[in-house]
Amino acid sequence: MGTEVVVEGLTKSFGKQNVWQDVTLTLPAGEVSVMLGPSGTGKTVFLKSLIGLLKPERGRVLIDGVDMVNSPERDIYETRKLFGLMFQDGALFGSMSLFDNIAFPLREHTRKKETEIRRVVMERMEMVGLLGAEGKLPGEISGGMRKRAGLARALVLDPQIILCDEPDSGLDPVRTAYLSQLLIDLNAQIDATMLIVTHNLDIAATVPDNMGMLFRRNLVTFGPREVLLTSDEPVVAQFLGGRREGPIGMSEEKDAATLAREQRTSTSYAPRVLAPQLEPSPGLPPRAAVLRRRERVLAMLPHLPEPARDAILRSYAPAGTAGGAVS
Repeated sequence: MGTEVVVEGLTKSFGKQNVWQDVTLTLPAGEVSVMLGPSGTGKTVFLKSLIGLLKPERGRVLIDGVDMVNSPERDIYETRKLFGLMFQDGALFGSMSLFDNIAFPLREHTRKKETEIRRVVMERMEMVGLLGAEGKLPGEISGGMRKRAGLARALVLDPQIILCDEPDSGLDPVRTAYLSQLLIDLNAQIDATMLIVTHNLDIAATVPDNMGMLFRRNLVTFGPREVLLTSDEPVVAQFLGGRREGPIGMSEEKDAATLAREQRTSTSYAPRVLAPQLEPSPGLPPRAAVLRRRERVLAMLPHLPEPARDAILRSYAPAGTAGGAVS
């Protein structure tokens, strides 16, 4: 099972520019979480802070008792081995074949023999649908294949926590749909804790167990997917609806006068209908996270907003009923 990640009061600045402040959340073990936010809200900086590549000024990131912000460097280095990181562009070496790219972490960080390395690499390539392409160079394949190669490389050290930085960037809607299914299938197979940073609404609507959003240097919300997907918070509603009306502007947040003018002239929008969460492909095991999440979320029900509570009860209602009681 994946490892829980506890973030407490995390604050990060570059010089005088505050990126985000007092971010507090927990990534539940083995579940898939998504962090949304407009461009420039520090989502990638957040990922790098979790893994200890950037040092926030305040706060803690606790993983198996190690604080990735304040612990000794040797402890951070060891704990970093629990992570697999998928970068936006795949971050592949252009002069290496896909096989050698994916084998690189094994050759760099383990003493495995080449026969064992080959077995692991081919297994991971099969997981992401790249068997037969191991001899190709990154420049000879599509963007979607490069993404999958980057994901295979993130998996070779058997990570307990997988961080995906905008895995959909540069992909068309069809490839994004395939990638969304692949992420769910991987979670079913390895039960790792996953955090996906994205601004893609299709991934956000169908992949995660939990969702959060960064805006105006703050964490707007983080919790079960139903909380964010039913939220009437203006910035959340604007972002999920892909609308111009709301706090998010083209280059920065809008001023109060602009927002007030929009509210006077705005049209009402129909409530969002929640898309069902993706399930593993036929032939794969059910996701172990689903039962753990059900127990956790049902215990939270009294403290959740009513629209989220109703959506959760409907999702857990037996097939053919209108919702309500959950056994």
